[in-house]
Formats: sequence, C-alpha cells, structure tokens
Amino acid sequence: MSIASTILRARDAQAGHNLAFGLIAVALATAVFYIDTYTEIEGAIAVLYVITMLLAAQATTRIGLLVIAAVCAALTLLSYAITHGDDADLQSTIRLIVALAALFVTTVLLLKTETARLTLLSINSALKESEARYRSIFDRTRVALWERDYSKLRSYLMDVRAQGVTDIKAHARANPAVVDHCVDLIRVVAANEAAREMLGPESSAAGVLRRSIIPGQEKFLDVLQAIMDGKTVFEGKVEVRADNGEDKLVLLSISFPDDPAAFSRVVVSMVDVTQREMALKAMAEAQAELTKASKAATVGAMSASLAHELNQPLGAIVVNSQTLLRWLDRDPPDLAAVRRSAERMIRDSQRASEIIQNTRSHLSPSSNKLESVSLDRLVDETMALMEHELQRSGTTVLVDRSPDIPPVSTVKIELQQVLINVITNAIQAMDEAGNPERIIKIAMKRPDIEHVCITVRDSGPGIAEDAKDKLFAPFFTTKATGMGMGLSICRSTLEARGGKLEGTNHPEGGAIFEMRLLIKPEVEHA
Repeated sequence: MSIASTILRARDAQAGHNLAFGLIAVALATAVFYIDTYTEIEGAIAVLYVITMLLAAQATTRIGLLVIAAVCAALTLLSYAITHGDDADLQSTIRLIVALAALFVTTVLLLKTETARLTLLSINSALKESEARYRSIFDRTRVALWERDYSKLRSYLMDVRAQGVTDIKAHARANPAVVDHCVDLIRVVAANEAAREMLGPESSAAGVLRRSIIPGQEKFLDVLQAIMDGKTVFEGKVEVRADNGEDKLVLLSISFPDDPAAFSRVVVSMVDVTQREMALKAMAEAQAELTKASKAATVGAMSASLAHELNQPLGAIVVNSQTLLRWLDRDPPDLAAVRRSAERMIRDSQRASEIIQNTRSHLSPSSNKLESVSLDRLVDETMALMEHELQRSGTTVLVDRSPDIPPVSTVKIELQQVLINVITNAIQAMDEAGNPERIIKIAMKRPDIEHVCITVRDSGPGIAEDAKDKLFAPFFTTKATGMGMGLSICRSTLEARGGKLEGTNHPEGGAIFEMRLLIKPEVEHA
C-alpha cells in the first residue's frame, strides 16, 4: 500500500479532488508559516493552521489528519523558536498555547467526524447490499410477488374507524361506492417476472391497481377488515382474472408491516392452485360417481336378492289368501280351514321378515371393530374431507367444542359417514333455498354420564311440516334425484351401536340434527 493511498481518500483521488485540496492546504500552511515567522504582525497567526486542517480533512484519511496535524504543530513550534527563541515573553507563549490547543481540538473533532462519516458509509453500503439482495430475491423467485402502496388506503380506513365504524362489510353495504374508492387508493409499486407470467404485463404494471385482479368483493372486504383491525397477515383462496381473460384460483398472502409508515411497500404474493383445485374437483367428482355406482350396485344386488328370496313366501301368502277367501265363500264358511290358511299366511310372513332382517344384517358386517374415537379429531378430519364441497357452496362451519367430551367407543368410519351425510344434506338444503348466508354450526356436549351428543344445525329453510314424520322413512326424499335412503341408513347405523338420530327445526331457524352416542356400548355389535 502506497503512502498516498494511506493518507488520501481513494474515492476522492479518483475524482481528482485530493490534489486541489492538498495544494490549497499546502499553500495556506506555507503562507501562515511565512506571516507568523517573517513579518512583524503580532497575534495568534498560527491559529490559522486550523483552516489548513479543515481543508485537508476533505481529502485525507484519519492517518492523513494526524500527519497534517503533526506538521502544523511542528511549523507552529518552529516559527515560535525562530521568532521568540531568545526573548520569549508571556504573550507569545500564550499565543503558542492557544494555537496548539486550537490544532488539538480541531484534530479531535475532525477525527470524530471522519469516524461518523466512515460509519455512515458502512451503513449505506450495508443498506445497498440488503436492498440488492432483496431485489434479487424479489425478481428471481418463482412465486408471483407484488409491491403495493397501501398507505392511502390505510389512512382512509383509519379515518373511517375514527368515525366509529368497526364492521367494514356493514359499512360497504350501506355505502356501495366504498369498495371502488378503496381499490382506487391502492397503487402497484413493482411486480416480479413470475407475477407478469401469471397475470400478464398489464395487471402487473406500476400504477393504479387493476380492478380485475382484486379478489371477490367479500374477500376484498376481508382484506380491508384485516387492515382496520391491525392484523399483520391475510391469507385465503381467491379468484383473479389474467390479462387474457382467464380466471385463476390462487392462494393470496399479504404481509402488513407493524410500522404504519411502511405501508407504502406491502408485499403481496400469489400461488396459482388452479390445476390442483381442478384435479381435486375431478377426484371428488370421480369419488362421488364411484360412491353412487357403489350404492346403485348395492341396491341392485339387494333388490335382486330380495326379489329372489321373497318370491316364494309372498307367492305362498297370495295362494293362502285366495284359499282363505274360498273357504269364507262357502255356506256355511269352513272356519277351521280359514284358520289353517291364516296360520300359513302368518308363517310365510314371518319367513319374509326373516329374509329382510338377514339382508339388513349385511349392512353391519361383523368385521367392523369398535375403537376409541376423539370427537374433536373426528370433526376436524370430516371438515378436511369436505373442504372442497364447503368451499364450492360457500358454507362456513363453526365448531363449538367442549373440554369435557370423552372419546367414544364406536366404528369410526360409520360415525364419520353419518356426520358427512347430515352435513351434506344441510349444504344441499341451503343450496336449494338459495340462502345468501350459509352457516353450519356443530356442537358437542355431554348430557349425562353415559352419552355424548353431536348436533348439526344449518341456516337453511328447516324441515317442512309434512316431512317431519317421514324424515327417516326409507325411500322418502324431498330431492328430485334423491333415493331416500341416506337418513334411514344413518339412523339404523347409530341404533345398531346403541345410539339415536333425531331431526327437528331450531327455534331460531334452520334444521338441527342430534346424534346421541353411547360412550361405552355394552356389546360390541347390535
């Protein structure tokens, strides 16, 4: 390392400033030394070395400042020795001390300034590196990212909140123009390449946010509510429209900063899940078709079996009935023969009943073993299985849990199928009624020491009066494509385990079904 690079600032040397400041400082120092040494001017001329220091500080390093300070001090002492070496007096000595003190203080202050300057340069360099890393990650990641300015929107929402508004949805219903106004307050600052590939260049361009990429009004109002409530994250599945008119389902995530001043650069991410959702929908439809085909095959097999098995006893009942009528038509009637025909009819009827009971027993195969089932976990797993159906219908499920609900001993798949059937019926009832607000409330309670209950209440139209008595009757249905077997099988399934299933209307509206379960059945199978 050369002496020049040690004393002079490298960046100033590149700009050509060091030479100019150095020459001026040298010229000034020479002039001060000459005036102080070879003229008759009396005064603290050496104090002017401070100006030399100030000029040199613009072009030198810390070491350079120390070197120049030492040179100026040496010149001051040399001048004093030449002019007052033999006849030093008090005034000249005081002037010498003042000059040296001024040099010392100036040097210390300039060193502190240089330290602060170097610290600031280091901070600025770190900030630039951090910004460069962030920009590199932002631009190169394959997740679609936007930087949006929500500062004006936040200010507006805070003003609305200050006016006493806490529910933005209710406020938007009363003031329809609010949504469009809020959209106009959002600005796009930047978007990465993945964002442009997902939605197109127009939707990702800087400036006013396009209305087409705003999620549905309800979701957008949820975003506004999150800002108003001071939440730091919003996540959800929303539909957006690309520049080419294609609708896409995306996972939307918005991270709101804690500092209100940072709302000018809010990061918004989107992950395209359209293909995944289509695959899940196709899988769900395939499963539904498979279930329907399985049910049809089961019903067909049962029908064929029942038709074959019941043909003989039913035929015998018909023959005995005709015989009984003939004995009654005699004059006088042969009552003994009538009695024998009636007894044969009873015998054949009992045989038919036994055939039906035997067929019914196939619905509860003995291979099903009881297991300990947590109702909380069962409800959560059921909601996960029905996630697609609930989202499709726009249904919200609220679960009221109770801490004192013990596990029940049952066949898990049977209880889960009953719960799925009841929830599916609730969704279909709300769909047919066209309810704007679709809510299903699931509650668990323990009415006594032996039982637990699961209640499922919907916000639909409820059970019609003419359907209440036939609700669980086989083949009774209120749906055009229904088979009328679902609730009947559900009730039979619970009763086979010592439970009950009841359905009625809730006083506040909607239907409510209660599943009453034994915690520990006395026998494994009924």
